[in-house]
Amino acid sequence: MTNMAEDLKAPDLTGGVPLGGGAFSPEDRRASQRKRSTREQKKRTANVIIYGVLVVLVVALMVPFIWMVSSSLKENNQVLTVPIQWIPSEFVWSNYTDIWTRIPMMGYLQNSLYLAVIITCLQVLTGSLAAYGFSKVRFPGRDVLFLAYIGTIAVPWQAYMVPQYIMMQQLGLTNSFNALILLQAFGAFGVFLMRQYYMTIPDELCEAARIDGLSEYGIWARVILPLSKPALASLALLTFVNTWNDYMGPFIYLTSNRLWTVQLGLRSFVGQFDAEYAMIMTGSVISVIPILIIFLLGQRYFIQGIATSGMKG
Repeated sequence: MTNMAEDLKAPDLTGGVPLGGGAFSPEDRRASQRKRSTREQKKRTANVIIYGVLVVLVVALMVPFIWMVSSSLKENNQVLTVPIQWIPSEFVWSNYTDIWTRIPMMGYLQNSLYLAVIITCLQVLTGSLAAYGFSKVRFPGRDVLFLAYIGTIAVPWQAYMVPQYIMMQQLGLTNSFNALILLQAFGAFGVFLMRQYYMTIPDELCEAARIDGLSEYGIWARVILPLSKPALASLALLTFVNTWNDYMGPFIYLTSNRLWTVQLGLRSFVGQFDAEYAMIMTGSVISVIPILIIFLLGQRYFIQGIATSGMKG
């Protein structure tokens, strides 16, 4: 009995942890806390560096916008001063009232909005339909056809700009919105974006719907589309912004002033020998407001759609 009691009192040589399990010794706990605090310190330092870089990038991206807003509140001869005067000595708020009388700004905004909404709706419709066929419908040559279609993204628009114009001219569609709508209603990028998202949706859902008797259009409308809100929002936002900011398309096909978009309308402030830079900046600020509203309304779906559309190839 005495030997057994002495064995129980003998010092533990297993680093403070009994063979049968138990708590760490105080030294081990302090060492573990030091390691943990070191890791946390490194993590905090890395986060500070990352956030610092992101702040610098955001400031760099915001500089042109800040300069544009500042220039819109200046006199015309103060816009291009060197060094840049970020805060105007006198705020010319009248620029935001004069621009509506100097040019038919409301008409230009309505034309841009009409084109952007129509083209966005058509691209979302055609892109989602084509993407469904390329991702959920099996037919011979599907992948080869998809790669060939996506390969058209690599062809610059300038390469087929003239043939397109000749085609629209022969169809009598020049100087009308129909030319732009017809040419931009289909987009390979939208098909690619939607297909990548559809590939993340299990094929078993489509198979179950087919067993229940749904047609392919029914599956697309009742199963796929309700699950694709993030991708649809991403495609809609990207298409809207691209159409709203388009300059070359309207410049080529729209010759009548009543059909001009806001991008063409702002060019009317560029004279033969001079340009009214303050008015151009004022119109630019006004033209950015609809894009900001659309982005703020759909940013949650947009970020989610961009993050998940490339998860599965």
